[in-house]
Amino acid sequence: MLVTQEQKQQPAAGAAAGKDTAVGKDTGTGAAAFEPKIVAFCCNWCSYAGADGAGTARKHYPANVKIIKVPCSGRVRPLFILRAFQKGADGVILCGCHPGDCHYMTGNYYARRRMDLLLSMLDYLGVAKDRLRVAWVSASEGARFADLMNEFTAHIASLGENVKLRDMRCRK
Repeated sequence: MLVTQEQKQQPAAGAAAGKDTAVGKDTGTGAAAFEPKIVAFCCNWCSYAGADGAGTARKHYPANVKIIKVPCSGRVRPLFILRAFQKGADGVILCGCHPGDCHYMTGNYYARRRMDLLLSMLDYLGVAKDRLRVAWVSASEGARFADLMNEFTAHIASLGENVKLRDMRCRK
């Protein structure tokens, strides 16, 4: 972007009013508002269909929730979640079929056991347990999916930025 001499000398209208001119948000003191980065691992058969149902029903949830579609919640390894934290996620949520309703019969039981072990390991690594959540969402629960994402995003925003496990090379 080219900037002329006149533009350099004139303060931006938003800067004088305490607004972030790049995005047009009111920041008060000039500090940008914290928006947490949320990674959601969603089962293809239930939770991803629930997210699609939320969109079809025009239920709103934050745009900073990044959904990763996986064949089954049992496919998500603990290393996937640790890698998400390392790459800058402030919160991770694993959504799968309700226990007993798994398309692959026992995938969500395996996921539940793995996540219990991972939760105990997160304490050892210094990451708050509250930054990881496991939820069961059916394909017909679009409104529940949107409510869950809104509530989880608000909770992570109250915790603040995650600084543990963050890879310094992933900074912008």
